[in-house]
Amino acid sequence: MILTTPVVLAGRTAPSRVMFGPHETNLGRGRAISLRHVAYYERRAAGGAGVVVTETASVDDSDWPYERAPLAAECQPGWAATVTACRPHGTLVVASLGHAGSQGSSAYSRTALWAPSRVPDVASRELPMEMEEPEIDRLLSGFSFATAIAMESDVDGVEIDAGQHSLLRQFLSGLTNQRADAYGADRALLLREVLCAVRDVLGPDRILGLRLSCDELAPWAGITPEHAGGVAAELAKAVDYITVVRGSAMSASATRPDFHTPAGFNIDLCRDIRTAVGGVADVILQGSVVTPGQAEWALENGVADLVEMTRAQIAEPNLVSLCANGEPERIRPCLLCNQRCRVRDGRNAVVSCVVEPGSGYETEDEPPTPTTAPREVLVVGGGPAGLEAARTLADRGHQVELVERDSQLGGSLRLSPLESFVGWLESEVRRLGVKIRTGEVATSADFGGRTVVLATGSVPGPRSYDIDGGRVLDVADVLRAGIDDLPEGPVVVFDPVGDSVGARIAELLASSGRETTVVTRDAVVGTQLAVTGDLADANARLHRAGVRLIKRSTLLAVRDASVVVEHVITGEKQEIPCGLVIHCGHRLPDETPGEVRAGDCVAPRTLYEAVLEGRRAAKGVG
Repeated sequence: MILTTPVVLAGRTAPSRVMFGPHETNLGRGRAISLRHVAYYERRAAGGAGVVVTETASVDDSDWPYERAPLAAECQPGWAATVTACRPHGTLVVASLGHAGSQGSSAYSRTALWAPSRVPDVASRELPMEMEEPEIDRLLSGFSFATAIAMESDVDGVEIDAGQHSLLRQFLSGLTNQRADAYGADRALLLREVLCAVRDVLGPDRILGLRLSCDELAPWAGITPEHAGGVAAELAKAVDYITVVRGSAMSASATRPDFHTPAGFNIDLCRDIRTAVGGVADVILQGSVVTPGQAEWALENGVADLVEMTRAQIAEPNLVSLCANGEPERIRPCLLCNQRCRVRDGRNAVVSCVVEPGSGYETEDEPPTPTTAPREVLVVGGGPAGLEAARTLADRGHQVELVERDSQLGGSLRLSPLESFVGWLESEVRRLGVKIRTGEVATSADFGGRTVVLATGSVPGPRSYDIDGGRVLDVADVLRAGIDDLPEGPVVVFDPVGDSVGARIAELLASSGRETTVVTRDAVVGTQLAVTGDLADANARLHRAGVRLIKRSTLLAVRDASVVVEHVITGEKQEIPCGLVIHCGHRLPDETPGEVRAGDCVAPRTLYEAVLEGRRAAKGVG
């Protein structure tokens, strides 16, 4: 595979053409690169990553975009430790440097945000200060100083961030740069000055990379692919590589979209930029590339010279080495769900992954080790918790049997857009020799003399409304049976949780031609989708599908041909025609008795907790 072959950047050889790109982790200790960062990066280097680009560090203390955002002035020990950890694997370490400008936060610095012009940020609505000569000089000095610190750490190079969340992109864009001086007449002037200042410090024998937003998805005034081609061709003379990204404050959900956006969404854009650059600098493809097959295709077809596969390597740290060893089928799939790896928000959650909960916790969660006392273990339940428990147990050397009452493995995960993970889990447990029985209910006769891990899942939860006639179905039953055979008449989807489930079933129903209404207590439908970045897009999809949205309301009663809803603030009641209610509320644990339990039978939550607890249960055996 081309993907696993070496590539030379500024005279330095990376062992593969796979990059682990810069991203928010919340692994910092204060504003420094921490030992948790080091272990996190080393794990990807050991797995074959050719280039690791560390989390973007602010070049000036005027920039504090999120609480644990690195500050270059405090990063020297962490950068040096990262180099020491990654270099034995041949991996090149590049330090990302930037400034978030008006897309930052004043909550921590308690100072005005910097920006090219007085244009309020579309997300925070905060009005920034317009940078004058002193601030511009300070920014240039900050990039030079940060580069010198990075060189003291012996990194292989630095990457300058002019991407989605950057002040330099804001100077490039007509959306945010409305200046009347030289920096407004020539919007690329500041970026050229930064690159020149950095190269003067860096010298010719270290890598200088550029992360460049080449499409702000705002063609009325923003950076367009046509404009970006000319800018990239000009700047290519000053750098060793350009990573092509898209997005801005105007299109926040496009910067790291979930599975609703096709994988490899930047392929055409990257190809056009590479053509414009004309081989002067290497070009790197970024944008939901999560399978080796797509990455290899992009390299073979001249789309890019390297491929950034960040989320894919959060899900599977050994992605490159598995490819190199001829075992691509064993790569744990990235689901593009954004549930645990998108952490640039107020929760300050540590980066992790629903399918690999050890990611981000390399210094805390010891990997499962082979057992010295193999046992016979029965796992009851073939959902994600049970499958992960069985996989880990068998991998440790235990003799494992798994019993699932349904005819298929996967549990409720088979009903979700994340079901591809079931195939990987099933493949792994079979490869490891787990004995599987489906369509059977485990009895006490199966338990005798064996260690038992219960992962029996959940059952429908209580209803908070009166049912006086009418028909109510649980969303899991509807998804399992399909929507084609549902009774005629308008459908009401009651969603007291606000996650992806209610929005998804409503969109499916409306798209099939059913008259569909969503009732939610929240001010917006699917409020929890803000965590994954899909909130605005999900509501737009519902609007396009023709779903009626009744917000700030709860369901009071279900009748033969209608439902009664009540506004949670005013108490106003209204009756809505309805032939079927689909309940999307919380579920309750299956309370089958047992000592070792994992997943929804403890408390129904997300895929992340199911996998994590299945693994923990397996690690605790023997």
